[in-house]
Formats: sequence, C-alpha cells, structure tokens
Amino acid sequence: MTGTGAAAGGGPTQEDGWSRLPVRRREHRQDAVLALVLAAALAVSMVLYGSMGLYDDPAPWWVCVLLVVANAGPLALRRRYPMTVAVVAALAFAATQLLRVPEGLFINFTLFIALYTVGAWCSDRVRAEAVRWTVIVGMFAWVFLAIVFRWSVPGALPDEGDTVIPPYIANSLLSIIINLVYFGAAWWSGNRAWTAAVAQHELAQRTVELAAERERSAAQAVALERVRIARELHDVVAHHVSLMGVQAGAARRVLDRDPAQAAASLTVVEGSARTAVEELRRMLGTLRDAGADGRDAPTDAPSTEGLARLPELATAASTAGHDTGFSVIGDERPVPPTVAAVTYRIAQEAVTNVLKHAGPGARADLRLRYLPDAVELEVTDTGSGARASRSAGSGLGHVGMRERVAAVGGRIEIGPRDRGGYLVRAWLPTT
Repeated sequence: MTGTGAAAGGGPTQEDGWSRLPVRRREHRQDAVLALVLAAALAVSMVLYGSMGLYDDPAPWWVCVLLVVANAGPLALRRRYPMTVAVVAALAFAATQLLRVPEGLFINFTLFIALYTVGAWCSDRVRAEAVRWTVIVGMFAWVFLAIVFRWSVPGALPDEGDTVIPPYIANSLLSIIINLVYFGAAWWSGNRAWTAAVAQHELAQRTVELAAERERSAAQAVALERVRIARELHDVVAHHVSLMGVQAGAARRVLDRDPAQAAASLTVVEGSARTAVEELRRMLGTLRDAGADGRDAPTDAPSTEGLARLPELATAASTAGHDTGFSVIGDERPVPPTVAAVTYRIAQEAVTNVLKHAGPGARADLRLRYLPDAVELEVTDTGSGARASRSAGSGLGHVGMRERVAAVGGRIEIGPRDRGGYLVRAWLPTT
C-alpha cells in the first residue's frame, strides 16, 4: 500500500470526477487532537486492564507504548492517507492481541475510525472497496481462527450446562454477530459520509451554475430590452418622420402656387410631430416605470396600440399623397392585446414603407380579415416594389416585423407582387 496522498488517500475519483482532498488545516488539527485523545485513552485503558490481570504474562511496557503509538498515531493522518492508515490500524489491532498487550476497548475505536475514513474520504472508490474488504476478510479470518482454536482446546470451552444452545456455539455466534455489526457499521457510516459530501459538492456546483445562469438571463433580458426599445423607436420615429418628410416636401413644392395646400401639408407635419413626441414620451415613461420584463407597462404605452388605430394609418397615408383604402372583412371581435399590438405595429411599418419606397402616385390598400382562429393583416400597394428593395437602410423594419410575428406564433409574407407593387401579409393566431 503506497503512502502518497494521490494514490493512497484519494486521487482523482474514477466514478465521480471529484475529490475531497486536499485536507484543510482545520481537519488536520482535528485529526491530531483525535489521535492524542485516543493515545491517552489507550494508555489509561492498558493500565486498567493490566491491573485487572487480563493476561497472566502481558507484554513489556515498551511494547505497550509502541502499540499505543501504532494504534493511535496514524489517525493524525487519516484523511490525508486513509487507505494506508486503515491497513496500519488493522495490523496494529492484530499485533495488540498477538503480543498480549492488555487492551480490549479503544483499539476497537481506532480500527473503526480508520475503516470509516476510507469510506468517507477515498475518492478512488474501487480501491477503497478493495482495502476495506481486505481488512474485513482478514479480521473475520482472525475471528474464525480464534473460534477454531477455542474449540480445539477442550479446557477452553465452558461447561455446556442445561441450555438450548451449547455455550461454545452461542459464544462463537455472538462473536460473529458482534463483528458483523461492527464492520457493517463502519462500512455503512463511511459510505453515508461520502454520499453526503458528494451531494453537498453537487449542490454547491448547482448553486454556482444557477448564479451564472441568472447572470446570463439578466444579460439576455437587457439585450432583449434593448432590442424592444430599438423596435419601438423605429416604429415611432420612422413612421412619423417619413410622413413629416413627405408632407414637408409637398408643402415646399406648392408653397408659391397653392399656399392653402402647403398650409394643409404643414398642418399634417405639425400633427405628426406632436404625435411622435407624445408616443416617445409615453414610451420613455414606460421604460422608467416598468421593469425589464415589462409587466408593469401602462396600458396606453406605444407597445399596446390596438386595432382601433388602423384607420388612422390609412388616413395619414392618404393625407401624405398615397391614396390608401382600409377595409375590414369578417365579424369584428376582441383579440388578445399582444396580437392587437403586433398587428398595429406591422401595419405601421408597412405603411411607412409605402410612403418611403412606393413612389409618387402609388395606391395602397390596408385590409384586416377576421378568421375563425386568427386575424390576417394585408397591406399592398401599386408602387415600385418590384424594382426597389423595401429593406434598404438598416433592415430593422423587416426583421422587426418577422420577429414580432414569430413571438406570437404567426407567419408573415413580405415581398414584391407578380403584378406589380408590394405585399405584406401577416397571419396572427388569436387562440
């Protein structure tokens, strides 16, 4: 049996990938104190057993001193080299009896603690099993040899008397039962201590993993919140600024020859600017008042716009110079607030793209269909969609529409139409 910490005391475990070693200073001090206490107890016990006359010819005093050290001393290193200490303790136990040292109490404690430590601290569970089995089999062989020896010496057997079980058989059975309980308790308690240590280690690992997962989740929540803010800013700013740009351009072109039309266009610019400022103010208020999860968001926040404002989009596009029709197909009914908000934002983005890319004179149509289990939004135009990309710029508009639809489990179609113009069609489930 080797004496290195990795080999004899708990190298890398073969089953769990974890070791209780190295032992901390506190455990070293505890083991040293335990060894000293047991050494003193062994010395006192030897004096008392010697005074009782346990053996007619006991071992000399110096042999007793050596065996006190041999039994108790190794326990000071029991957690650093548990398997080596167990073997030394077993040999010292046997030597104590073979050399007739008058002690029969505390050597049982030293061997028990040594066997317990092998089960509780050895990371190499295969070798721990082998060492404990070797010690236990050796001790039982010792017990059976002692039983056979007693049976072979007629004078050593007690009188049978009038008993159900012969005394020598009862004595032998009692010795076997005591040893079974003794070694079974050492084995079981050691394994229980190891299992508890492994469970504590795994719990600590899970705690660290959960803390790391919470940090990742918090970082993801921040990232998602930034994306949400970017979407809202895009929805609010892009739509209204595009509308303002179109109306300002129209006002500039007719300012000299049609002041009334120019004034009407500037009125639309003013209204769009106020609406944009109001929506931005509400959105910023939402960001101040709500957490990252948005559970406390006010119901009038920009992200909760509903289907009731769809006609306003059509009117605004018409005012900007693109004749836009709005129609509702099917029986109107309440829809989930999230679906209503997604529908409005998709319509707003699609109308904004009409203003920016459809070209002069293009007509747009905005249709809302109520299906049995969904609503379908369709925005089409007759502009230059087949010749110009609607995803020019940052591309956030198309990406945002697709992500919003995916978030509610819907699907969306975006692209040029075969007969000219552009199409945005979103199907959003309501059940």
